[in-house]
Amino acid sequence: MSRNAYCEINLHITWHVKDNTPVLIDSIENRCHHYLRHRALQTSGVIVHEVGGMPDHVHLAVSLPPTLLISEWIGELKGASSHYINSKIANRKVLAWQTGYGVVSFGSKDLPWVVSYIRNQKEHHAQRTTQERLEMIERFGV
Repeated sequence: MSRNAYCEINLHITWHVKDNTPVLIDSIENRCHHYLRHRALQTSGVIVHEVGGMPDHVHLAVSLPPTLLISEWIGELKGASSHYINSKIANRKVLAWQTGYGVVSFGSKDLPWVVSYIRNQKEHHAQRTTQERLEMIERFGV
């Protein structure tokens, strides 16, 4: 790809803990989110805007380069983060991710709203003000 290309590929990504088990609590949550941010930033051209979530799932807002194969990149993030938590933090298998993920693209003008949505996940879930599109990990009826 030409170095002179312009692109804005902004994505909201979410995936769930296997069986929706609420294991992302306390230090596990903090370490997992920190690791996901750090690992994502190791990919050239990736900008991480926010990482957050609930005890049973994570959300990321990122901007990606057009050369990145999204499905492989998400698979690497999922695998590396569960390995890190299980082997370096918990010293036992506590975190496994469910198969699948959700990806929604958004325009740059919506970035502040998406970041705020991720930062306020716990409030949105408590008040039942979640955005269905940003919570889905599979498409029903297709």
